[in-house]
Amino acid sequence: MLKTKNWVTLLSIVLLLSTVLAGCGGNNGGAKNAGKTTEEGASGGTKELTFMYRGGTDEQKAYSAVVKKFEEDHPGVKVKIVVTAADQYATKLKAAITGKKLPDVFYFESGDLKAYYYNDILMNLTPYIEKNKDIDLNNIWKYGVDLYRYDGNMAGQGDIYGMPKDVGPFALGYNKTMFEKAGIPLPDKDKPYTWQEFIDVAKKLTKDTNGDGKADQFGTGFNVNWVLQSLVWSNGADWLDSSKRKVTIDDPKFAEALQYFADMQNVYKVTPSAEDAQTLDTYQRWMKGELAFFPVGPWDMSTYEKLPFDYDLMPYPAGSTGKSATWTGSLGIGVSSKTKYPEEAVALVNYLTASKEGMKMLVDAKVQIPNMLDMAKEWAADTSTKPANKQEFLDVVGEYGRVLPGHYTWTAEWYDLFFTDIQPVLDGKITAADYVKQEQPKMQKLLDKAIEQEEKAKAKGKK
Repeated sequence: MLKTKNWVTLLSIVLLLSTVLAGCGGNNGGAKNAGKTTEEGASGGTKELTFMYRGGTDEQKAYSAVVKKFEEDHPGVKVKIVVTAADQYATKLKAAITGKKLPDVFYFESGDLKAYYYNDILMNLTPYIEKNKDIDLNNIWKYGVDLYRYDGNMAGQGDIYGMPKDVGPFALGYNKTMFEKAGIPLPDKDKPYTWQEFIDVAKKLTKDTNGDGKADQFGTGFNVNWVLQSLVWSNGADWLDSSKRKVTIDDPKFAEALQYFADMQNVYKVTPSAEDAQTLDTYQRWMKGELAFFPVGPWDMSTYEKLPFDYDLMPYPAGSTGKSATWTGSLGIGVSSKTKYPEEAVALVNYLTASKEGMKMLVDAKVQIPNMLDMAKEWAADTSTKPANKQEFLDVVGEYGRVLPGHYTWTAEWYDLFFTDIQPVLDGKITAADYVKQEQPKMQKLLDKAIEQEEKAKAKGKK
């Protein structure tokens, strides 16, 4: 989800995409066919669906296997796969939409739901899901399903326009072997460190192990884009107020959290410097066993099977609220409103997201946690597989995980700007307090623009 090193090359992506999109079957007559049965969807022959998604090597293998099994269970249906790297996916999907060559089934971000709704990109899945006796929405993470509900006014309620491909709790991992070697008690899986306790342990684990006078083992190696949310939320601050119409980063509690993040490198020296990172980035250091703490997502589990050390999960350190916080990501799988084969397309979505057989294959491949609650509980109870404390993933989804701030607004440009300009704070050239003061009005201007765009879309109505 966050890493690109194993993805297919750009050349192969372009060739594959151009070949598949040129032959996409999902461009004509979808609305007319929406009520037809499988037999009525075509005059005969094989029904071909196009499925566009993003993923690393292990995910590609897993999804190819699941799609193959779907085809075996659905004679007469063939699925043509389009796979792309994460950093290319949004561009490719936008091009497909603009060129009216949208795949029948595709991944999409929950934050794009409103725009897709008003531009008639997504098919309403509710009628199909309601008549499918094998799907129990009460047994699927409510957080995940609600991300893809919209009633034309409020996100999180109304009809379903996508099913959660997964829920992606961004948990905190630690190098268990490093702790044991240093004789430091392992983190309590039920009680988070305070911010000071976290720094104290990180300092003990930051060491010069080869005697060259420079630290080569560090406490942390966090990316501000993905970890600052935890610090801000656990300190009682946020990017937006409850109305989702005002940027609130100028809150002193927000500045305190940002300063704490920057101080890990500039004051406490428990994070590799920018110069150190040029030699070896923090992900590589974690993989080599040179970092004590590093975030872990379910998509990492297959790769982390090969780590040269034992690792486990723990709660994030807690700020002034005394409670851990982090984000839970998700991708939706939707169906084009123009698909020629709505029944088959929805069947593929359901197989990938809500069938026990399909879900078991994906979970066994160690690329995600189960979507179904009963399966998730059973999976987490097995401590014989890594990480042992898989329950932390479930706690993030069910208790202290949140959606990223950009999800709430028509566009996320205002939110992205915050991270675009942030480097001087990380380098210690400007204080967090000064940064949030200067950045808030710029972000508010972009948010106001997003609100205006949404109001225009609502006034115009759905196409």
